[in-house]
Amino acid sequence: MTAHPRLTEAKDHLEALVAFDTVSRNPNRPLIDHMAAHLEALGADITILPDETGKKANLVARFGPADKPGLVLSGHTDVVPVDGEAWTSDPFSLEEREGKLYGRGTCDMKGFAACVMATASDLAQTDLERPVYLCFSHDEEVGCLGAPAIAEHLKAQPVLPEFAIIGEPSMMKLVTGQKGKIAMRATVTGSGGHSSFAPQHVNAIEYAGRAISMIQERGTRFCEEGPFDRDFTVGHATMLTTMVEGGVATNITPDLCAFTFELRSIAQVDAEAEMQALITQVQETLLPAMKAISAEADIRFERIFSYPAMGDATNDRAFQRYRPILPEWGGKVSYGSEGGVFEIQGGIPSIIVGPGSIEQAHLPDEFIEISQLEACLHFLDEVTGMLSRASTDMAAQ
Repeated sequence: MTAHPRLTEAKDHLEALVAFDTVSRNPNRPLIDHMAAHLEALGADITILPDETGKKANLVARFGPADKPGLVLSGHTDVVPVDGEAWTSDPFSLEEREGKLYGRGTCDMKGFAACVMATASDLAQTDLERPVYLCFSHDEEVGCLGAPAIAEHLKAQPVLPEFAIIGEPSMMKLVTGQKGKIAMRATVTGSGGHSSFAPQHVNAIEYAGRAISMIQERGTRFCEEGPFDRDFTVGHATMLTTMVEGGVATNITPDLCAFTFELRSIAQVDAEAEMQALITQVQETLLPAMKAISAEADIRFERIFSYPAMGDATNDRAFQRYRPILPEWGGKVSYGSEGGVFEIQGGIPSIIVGPGSIEQAHLPDEFIEISQLEACLHFLDEVTGMLSRASTDMAAQ
């Protein structure tokens, strides 16, 4: 594949984006303002959607008319922490070595954002028949927290966009499904005392263990009974416990135990119903015996975050419309993205196509291959070209 004429521009944009420390615990507003200034100077219609603190925000930039169904190009601006990781270069300073660009977020997913910013010049100069919405969110890495506000904003447009491409790293292959996730924290309150009087106490760890067994049983049922979607590497929903804490000493009956657990679901699973069924089972099975010993005993559940699964859009009319420019199929993925949010909350069918490999995401010395940026730029050229002739070509279909 020949070098793209905007590759240098994309690398410059990536260098600027990586320099913003947008680890999810930090504000992303400076980066959003930087992107917005660039896109607004090119003539985009800019909307900034701040969170309640004003320190974080989403960006929606539109090129083209608002009165026709168009396309969403979506990415997130936050990155995961570098704490404790052994980097061989400054993670917030882009470094090029042997055809690769190193830095936090290069792969996940500022590389895609940089390609979109470079392509924006062409979008601005093209007579677009249909609009393209460039959407960049905050706090995807901690539960897709910013994406719902973008979905609601897009629903409020004169005409709803007909399709979304999420630029998560997929090695520029077409991904047609993504698992959803519900992350939960359970707190078991028992009654403590000297362990020699254990029968008079409510052992919070032991009751937590029984609840964890119920979680494990559901995970086993998913594995054995499905439903199944073999396009995923793990072709069914999963449910498991991920962290446990409790107890203070070897001779004290623990009166408190907390644990976290998750449900990763495929589109064929009603995740909310499954989670509620688990909570009901735990409480109805365990609470009576606990309260028979101590009225204060309890099991409380708290949702940490959740995002929906992204279904298979291949039968959607919009997918068929854009199919000629989409790359080869690469399967479905178990990692999260904003695709499910756009589909479920926004009513916009979605796919994933983006540069880089998910195997590089979140690791020390995260990198993206320059060839992947080039491939993304060529793909975005195809997107621009299709939107420019959309009213003629699409009307004929």
